Amino acid sequence: MTDTTSTALPRTLSPSLFLFTIIYGGMVVLAGVLGTKLASLGTWPLLGSLAVESGIFAFLLLVVISSAVAELYGKRTADRLVRLGFIPLIMSMILLMTVIHVVPPAVFWHDQESFARILGQGARLQFAGLIAYGVSQTLNVAIFSKLTSSTNWSGKLLWFRALVAGLLSQIVDTILFVTIAFYGAIDKVTGQPYPVSQIMTGQIISKMVLSTLMVPIFIYVFVALGRWIDRREGQSE
Repeated sequence: MTDTTSTALPRTLSPSLFLFTIIYGGMVVLAGVLGTKLASLGTWPLLGSLAVESGIFAFLLLVVISSAVAELYGKRTADRLVRLGFIPLIMSMILLMTVIHVVPPAVFWHDQESFARILGQGARLQFAGLIAYGVSQTLNVAIFSKLTSSTNWSGKLLWFRALVAGLLSQIVDTILFVTIAFYGAIDKVTGQPYPVSQIMTGQIISKMVLSTLMVPIFIYVFVALGRWIDRREGQSE
């Protein structure tokens, strides 16, 4: 297993890193698609009814996977994974826009309008997603790695390091995305500006609750999975 404090990239792609890279690329694409649905998180004491865009489920897996890669292979490898994530993200955006606006629908297919409305994010939303993804994921890796290298927590308190990095990066992600996507924009239904502060506050609270529930569990799952896959592969050689 590669030393977690090393900054050198692995010379060969280990089985677990190969698997995590595939999953990461898939989740980058899926997060944008799932984000078109608002999901209910139920009613919570003191917090009331919480709702969040469904892309958060895929996005939290991105947070966990990038932290797991940083734990197993070091910060430089995790940073490279985040940068590579722009490739499937941008490709999926281009393909969606091409299919929606360039490729004509079949004459007997009558769902073009619904298809375009659900999946056809505007240029502003796409730009917001790109910026929020790049900044928040890079920040997640930086905070996780800083907590690992500047303390005696290397190999310890994995759940805490991942949770702190996940929470802070999710707050930044929400602030950037909501501000870029909705600040000054007019709701076509009400004719009024979008309530940016209200949207931002609700999303941050919902994402913090969901992160607290998911990240501590899944970080152990992915780190253990990675070590098990690489150990099993090593034994088979």
